[in-house]
Amino acid sequence: MQPRKNKGIFTYIMIVIIAIFCIYFVTTKLSDTSEKVDYTTIIEYFDDYRVSYYELDLGTGELTYQLDGEGEKKKYTVPNVDIFLMDTKDYRQNYNKDHDTHLKQDYIKITDRTWIYSLIPVVLTVLLGIAILYFLMKQSGGGGKYTSFGKANLKAQSSARKATFKDVAGADEEKQELEEIVDFLKHPSKYTSIGAKVPKGVLLLGPPGTGKTLLARAVAGEAGCPFFPISGSDFVEMFVGVGASRVRDLFDQAKKHAPSIIFIDEIDAVGRHRGAGLGGGHDEREQTLNQLLVEMDGFTGNESVIVIAATNRRDILDPALLRPGRFDRQIVVGYPDVKGREEILHVHAKNKPLGPDVDLKVIAQTTQGFTGADLENLLNEAALLAARTNRKAITEHDIEEATMKVIAGPEKKSRIVTERDKTVTAYHEAGHAVAAYNLPTQDKVHQVTIIQRGMAAGLTVTRPDTDDQHVSRNQMRENIIMLLGGRVAEEIFLDDICTGASNDIERATKTARNMVTKYGFSDKIGTVVYGSDSEEVFLGKDYGHTKNYSEAIAAQIDEEVRSIIDKAYSDCTQILKANADKMHKLAAYLLKYEKINGEDFEKLMRGEDIETNEETPSAPENLEPAEA
Repeated sequence: MQPRKNKGIFTYIMIVIIAIFCIYFVTTKLSDTSEKVDYTTIIEYFDDYRVSYYELDLGTGELTYQLDGEGEKKKYTVPNVDIFLMDTKDYRQNYNKDHDTHLKQDYIKITDRTWIYSLIPVVLTVLLGIAILYFLMKQSGGGGKYTSFGKANLKAQSSARKATFKDVAGADEEKQELEEIVDFLKHPSKYTSIGAKVPKGVLLLGPPGTGKTLLARAVAGEAGCPFFPISGSDFVEMFVGVGASRVRDLFDQAKKHAPSIIFIDEIDAVGRHRGAGLGGGHDEREQTLNQLLVEMDGFTGNESVIVIAATNRRDILDPALLRPGRFDRQIVVGYPDVKGREEILHVHAKNKPLGPDVDLKVIAQTTQGFTGADLENLLNEAALLAARTNRKAITEHDIEEATMKVIAGPEKKSRIVTERDKTVTAYHEAGHAVAAYNLPTQDKVHQVTIIQRGMAAGLTVTRPDTDDQHVSRNQMRENIIMLLGGRVAEEIFLDDICTGASNDIERATKTARNMVTKYGFSDKIGTVVYGSDSEEVFLGKDYGHTKNYSEAIAAQIDEEVRSIIDKAYSDCTQILKANADKMHKLAAYLLKYEKINGEDFEKLMRGEDIETNEETPSAPENLEPAEA
């Protein structure tokens, strides 16, 4: 409260000073009752001997005079005192000769007031300097300002954001690793009695949204010791030496409160591989990294400070940062399995009323590849949809719609779509769905829709039954067949092809190329990896990277990729031609109802009737399979 009080006092002082100057100038103007006459008129008064009284200030030239027969005294400022005295040199003698009453005359001596006017700009300059100094001192207390450049910008801990290990689900082994560190801090003798040492550093690795920061917050909530969280970008500054100074300040604060924990989020911002970059690296960032390496494991001991860091870019971290002694323990926080997803859903569904038709276990089975952040967003979107329709609980329909919204975006039902586009989209999506149904290794069709979502004109959604980690060669081949189903359907049933299959072709080509160059699935090329992963180019390190195979091998790779795609295209054509009647039925259903769920799709593929309020639509006319 003291800084706010001082700020108020300073403001009041400034207001008082300004008010004094305003009053001074206003009163000066109000008190100025000088008669608006010219110098000639004044001299004429004296030439006619009409002035019976006058008083002259020899310093300011202010003349106060009174005319004969008038009781009012008037004021006038003469332009030049010396000239005025010369013009009225014999006035007193002549006036007294002609008048019985002698002239009343007075002169006010010169008083030097110029120092006041000279002092005013000095005072104003001093006050302005004090004001600037005050605001500079005030700013120096903020994060990253002036004198605090070298101070670590530690994040304040909000009580509302505190977490415990009970809030972490779907990461049992990862949680156990960190619980061990917390237990070491609480009961050190348990471990030191058998010669165990606490890990100096723990690096949390994994894709975005898997819960790395949540695990760190849980450690902060459970540790019971000082916790210093900071972001990797807080060390990076345009001024040289600031990052290293902040690292030193961070560890100094942690040592003063030892035992303590330091958490560095997104450490890749400061721990990037040294020597990388077009100019040979970023010198300031490298200085910061060097200081971090020394603080973690250098000449000075750091036994009582544990560093926890999180990143999703382990590949760009400096090797010196990853060695034992700095980060002794590296914990991979990956995508949760079906059991983990169910536990995560239970955590995020605590304060959300669920309808009787909602089964979190089923939702967990149908959300393969979702991270903890995705599942939290899924339930939140479902709650928003329920609130939008004024329902008191979240239903299965809300969950289903929220899932599709998270995957592909909201439905664009208001968009006007021509009949031609609807027909093309219906047969395109039907091609994907029918191909997937007839391929044994492909996931079951969950939903087919021709309503636009995001950038897609239509969507065929498949859902896996299991969390398989390995993908076989046959599974990848059949995945390419399914991806080409849209383009093949357009060619067979519409006698033309369109641009809608561009993304499908791109994905199919990428899969085929990976089969040849990355996974060794080509008998002709062999079990050899050709090239390297160039998706994340490291300028300065991989910028001038050249392919590690000859032009002859490059031609063979292109030939193999083309062969895989052509074979898949041919197989897809046979499948869709053999199921032309099902293609027409599905396309007609989509044109009428715009979407079909997995259960109804299975019935339609088996030739069973689908229970609707209307009869199952027939196939559009004049749409027969084109001749091969």
